[in-house]
Amino acid sequence: MSKFDDLPEERRRGLERMEEVYGFDMTDGSGDFFALTADHLFAEIWNRPGLSDRDRRLLLIGLLTGTGGHDVLTIQVPAALSSGDLDAEALREAAIFLCHYAGWPAGSRLATLVEQSVAQQR
Repeated sequence: MSKFDDLPEERRRGLERMEEVYGFDMTDGSGDFFALTADHLFAEIWNRPGLSDRDRRLLLIGLLTGTGGHDVLTIQVPAALSSGDLDAEALREAAIFLCHYAGWPAGSRLATLVEQSVAQQR
């Protein structure tokens, strides 16, 4: 039984997946942006075969680091740690790797976020 059982199937799947990915409680929202996020991105894209959640996280963290998406990294890095998709060692290695491809400032910012997230998880 899910707290989202009274919602349409697509929305229920999306909200349940959002909770898995982000690691915190979700509530239903309104508007086109929320609908596309829950019903398409999380109900469909995050559930497609071919990539593991770990793969998706690595791709997303790399993209966000390279494009300056630090605000979303502050959600994704702690969520990756708490879900077990990525451990501290893997995130540290990703930061080192990304320093060389996304630029030292961007990779360093990720490294700082990783250390803060690891410290908070303890």
